[in-house]
Amino acid sequence: MSRRENPRWAVYGRRGLVVTLTLVTVQNGASAAGGRYLSLGPAVGVLCGVALLVGRLPWPVAPLLTTAATAWWGWPTMPLLLVALFDLAARRRARIAVGACAAVLGANLLTDPEFSLWTPQQYGSSLFLLLAVVGGSWMGNRRRLVRALTTQVEHLRIERELREVAARTAERSRIAAEMHDVLAHRLSLIALHTGVLTTRADGLPDQVGRRLTLLRTASTEALADLRDVLGALRDPDAAPAATAPAPVLREVADLVAQARAAGQRVEAHLDGRLRQAPVAHRLAVHRLVQEALTNARKHAGGAPVTLRVDYRPPATTVEVGNAPGARSADTVASGFGLIGLRERVAALGGELHAGPDGSGSWRLTARIPHPPGSEQNGART
Repeated sequence: MSRRENPRWAVYGRRGLVVTLTLVTVQNGASAAGGRYLSLGPAVGVLCGVALLVGRLPWPVAPLLTTAATAWWGWPTMPLLLVALFDLAARRRARIAVGACAAVLGANLLTDPEFSLWTPQQYGSSLFLLLAVVGGSWMGNRRRLVRALTTQVEHLRIERELREVAARTAERSRIAAEMHDVLAHRLSLIALHTGVLTTRADGLPDQVGRRLTLLRTASTEALADLRDVLGALRDPDAAPAATAPAPVLREVADLVAQARAAGQRVEAHLDGRLRQAPVAHRLAVHRLVQEALTNARKHAGGAPVTLRVDYRPPATTVEVGNAPGARSADTVASGFGLIGLRERVAALGGELHAGPDGSGSWRLTARIPHPPGSEQNGART
């Protein structure tokens, strides 16, 4: 916003103008009184200037004082009257401003003071008074138009954001419904048929019976995992980055092996069983470790990395730390990786902390609580 459009600069400019015109009025009054500043004319000028500067006074005070002073004295206080007329017109009181102009001109015409507004030019003062009213009306309309346009732009911005949120929510719900219709139906059929075959497996070889049992268990767990993922996907408060599953669900050991193959020194400690954590947690852990190893390569090249992952209930915990190292020359820091991870962990009800630990090392820790009932599911697998 420029200084011209900033309300503070408009207030400061008006105050400076009023102070300047008040000093001019005091000087004119002292000159008319033979150089005496302690006289009625300068005192009236100061009183009118104070009335225009003090904003807590009732609005009619300043127009009445300046109108009465100009009607009694003439052109020495007319500059302050112009400011009062401008303010009246800008605040949609143009009729009152026109009435004040008529009262001042009529009083000077009837009383003919020493500094009458009708001398030395008969209509010069009338033109100035008219310009003050017209200018105030134009400025007031412009300010109201700018405020209305600003409010409209703000409403459009809020409406656009709400539409984006509604569109994302609708799209997540549509995807979840489609995934449920397609996958849940097929998995249910698999679980149903394998269950029937399991009950009639007396005449089948033991190896076939075990595989049927394994297939039925896997399909049932797949339905539970699908329900967990779709529950997060249907959550309207969850961000898209927190609900979008990874393209490929791989174990953390694969990421560690890839990092070591690229020359990165990684010390990994994996506790618990992978199946003890819900599928949404395994996706989150995959992204956490992937982002932590990538950041360590970019910001601390050659430094050793320590990785700890515990899948056991009641929570999945991840801790990744690396010592200081050399920063890659072509690294471009964006910060969006950690933001996305925080949204993903928060969508699962967990907490994520990342930053220096005081010794110059960088540490990332996350804790994702397991949903109720996951202990039994983990024990069954």
